[in-house]
Order: sequence, then C-alpha cells, then structure tokens
Amino acid sequence: MPEWLIVALGVVAGFVLVWGALIAVLWWQQRRSGGDVDWRALLRLAPDVIRLVRRLAVDPAVPRATRWWLIGLLAYLLSPIDLVPDFLPVIGYADDAIVVAIALRFAIRHAGMPAIERHWPGTPKGLSSVLTLVGAAKD
Repeated sequence: MPEWLIVALGVVAGFVLVWGALIAVLWWQQRRSGGDVDWRALLRLAPDVIRLVRRLAVDPAVPRATRWWLIGLLAYLLSPIDLVPDFLPVIGYADDAIVVAIALRFAIRHAGMPAIERHWPGTPKGLSSVLTLVGAAKD
C-alpha cells in the first residue's frame, strides 16, 4: 500500500474518531443538563437559529472576530458540502448541531448573553432549549 494512502486513511480515521467524540460529548452534555432535549423540536428551531446567527453576524455591537466566525458558520450551514452528508440518518444533522453548538458557545462567550437574548427571534422556551444544547443554559 502506498505511503500517501496510509497517511490519507489515518487522517480520515482521525477525523471520524474526533467527530464521534464530539457527538458523544454533545449527547453527554444533553444528559448532564438534567433536562431532556427534544431533538425534533430542535430541528424545528433551525430557522430561528439561522436568524439568530445572521442577526449577530451583522450587529456592529458584536466583536468583529465573532461576526467573522458567525459568517463562516452561515456559509457552512448553507453549503451543500458537509463533513457528514445530511442524507445519513441522525448523524447527518448531528455534525451541523455540533458546529452550531461550538459557534454559539463562542458567540455567547465573546458577544455576551444579552446579545443572544436581544437577537433571538423565537420563543423563550426555544431559546432555553438551544442554550441547553450548547451547554450555556441560563441560571
């Protein structure tokens, strides 16, 4: 077997392991929060999350670096190319959920919870569900 193929397979295996670990962490975080996360309801929240990210990305009060990260998130979510294709059941959307969770945690840390609450277009219960998913539930 050629050396380049061994390296390529090693890189792919590494990505699979890391992505599997991230999915496990997401599941564990949801269990640790004490509240059950309704995954179907979260899928229905996707338009609200997209609007939140867009609003944060254009808000001049949000730090510039955070806005760039959020623009990158929008590009990733709108791109037809994913790390895990969306046609795969459950795991296809889990990678998007992981990327959104990481980006929203970053946005909360740098823009602050008031910015998230100010720009959230959905219901308070929906915001609570999203914050639980990303591990940043309000006290």
